[in-house]
Amino acid sequence: MIGEHIKVNHFVFDGAFGYNDAVQMVRQLGLHLISKLRHNAALYFPYDGPYSGCGRHKKYGKKLDCRNIAHAYLKESFVEEDIQTQIYQLRLWHKKFADLLNTVVIVKTNLNTQAVAHVILFSSDLALAYTQLIEHYRLRFQLEFTFRDAKQYWGLEDFMTVNERPVYNSANLAMFMVNLSHALMRPMRTHWPECSVNDLKAWFRSRKYVVEILKLLPEINTFAK
Repeated sequence: MIGEHIKVNHFVFDGAFGYNDAVQMVRQLGLHLISKLRHNAALYFPYDGPYSGCGRHKKYGKKLDCRNIAHAYLKESFVEEDIQTQIYQLRLWHKKFADLLNTVVIVKTNLNTQAVAHVILFSSDLALAYTQLIEHYRLRFQLEFTFRDAKQYWGLEDFMTVNERPVYNSANLAMFMVNLSHALMRPMRTHWPECSVNDLKAWFRSRKYVVEILKLLPEINTFAK
């Protein structure tokens, strides 16, 4: 349906699909996968040592220690509210993946308690910058918000139809209403920042009642006379 109007290059999966089969499936479609690995994923640097002289060249080098990554791979570091964030980008092997991975490791350190946590994002696109990889993965959450709004406010969970065409219409109407409601709320929030979907519904319902009353005013005045 998109055709040539929008060029799609990357496919974003959540961490449940961060494995080799998903990479191969997406690559067969001419796209690159962006996803997340388990925090304890075993990743290895490409081997760069000397050749032993017999057999296949060694593939895997030193195993990655996410708590002790060389400064040469550091792309960005900043502190917000006593939380230090360090972002590293590396090309690494995973023994269950057929291809080299473009890996971004985000390490967060609580400067007060020294507690450390990290997240590992990856892509099959080795040329993708770390900023784009992180931004594309973050966009996945907008999909979750869209489905949440469609279920909570616009009946995606509630329609009772079972045939293909009515289900298609109901699902698309719910998604359409998510977009429409956000388009209507955007200008309203310039003077009403707290405006929500429920507020939008109440506003239009009240407006409908006022319009109906105004239509009936001539009849009410006649009856009163």
